[in-house]
Formats: sequence, structure tokens, C-alpha cells
Amino acid sequence: MSLTVTHQLPGDPTARDAVERIIRVDHAGEYGAKRIYQGQLAVLGRGAKGPVLRHMQAQEQVHLDTFSDLIARRRVRPTALLPLWHVAGFALGAITAALGERAAMACTVAVEEAIDEHYAAQTATLGEDEAPLRATIETFRQEELEHRDIGLEHGAEQTPGYALLTRAIKAGCKLAIKVSERI
Repeated sequence: MSLTVTHQLPGDPTARDAVERIIRVDHAGEYGAKRIYQGQLAVLGRGAKGPVLRHMQAQEQVHLDTFSDLIARRRVRPTALLPLWHVAGFALGAITAALGERAAMACTVAVEEAIDEHYAAQTATLGEDEAPLRATIETFRQEELEHRDIGLEHGAEQTPGYALLTRAIKAGCKLAIKVSERI
């Protein structure tokens, strides 16, 4: 359970602490992603985008199930913020879907780009003794990039206010990542 660490300073997390944070935050993120798609499906599920949203939600469910298993197997405390992500994820999905199909896809692009950066940093940090976890995260990262590409293919960038909307969602994701690692 070690990370590639050059020098351990007082107060630095141990390798186990760091891996627990990774599992905790990834579990929270996948839970939030599932809720975003549930919110989008509540608004757009009967329309043309329903099958695409269900495909992405199904992949997010596999990711969530995997991290739920890791939480249990490795005895990692989940974030205390799951009730907040339950509401916030659904609300983000439903609100962006209510703004239209393209806005829902813009939400997907923003979230997946933030997660791509997050997962890439994690895979670069994990040591060889965590190769299976690193491989899982990398597999999921590739699927998140697939979701981003789907969003782009479905007109995300044509959303009015796309740059502002995606910046705001990415900022929210990055904040959620930071607080879910520790709380």
C-alpha cells in the first residue's frame, strides 16, 4: 500500500492514509456521477438521449460497485458527505437536463474532464504494490473519457454559455474532490 514517496515529513499522510483517501474520494465521485445521470434521466430519460444516458449511468454503476467493494474490503471510511452528494448530484443532473440536452452533455463533459485530471494524478501517484488499484482507476479513466467524447459528439459545445457552465461545474467537482478526500 505504498505510494511513490521520496521524503516523509511530519504530518504527511502515510501510504495507507493516501490509499484510503483515493478509495474514499473515488467512491464519492462515482456515487455523485451515478446521481447526476439519475437526475438527467429523470428529465430526459424518455427522449432521444435516454439510451445514451443509461449507457453512461450503467458504466458509472460498475465504477461505484467496484469502489463500494473496495470500501468494504479495505475497511475504508466512506465520506460523511454522501448525503450531500446524493442531493447535489441529482440536482446538477436534473438542472442541466432541464436546460436542454446539450446542457446535460456539457455537464457530462465538464465532470469527466475534471475526473480525467483527478484519475490521471492518482495513477501517477500509486506505487507498484497498488498496481491492481492503479489499473482499475486507469480503466475507469478511459471510460470517463469515453463519456466526455459522447458529450462532445452530442453537441455539448453548442450549449449557450458553454465555457461558463463547464468552468463552474469543473470548479464544483474539484472542490467536491478536495473535501471528500478528508471528510
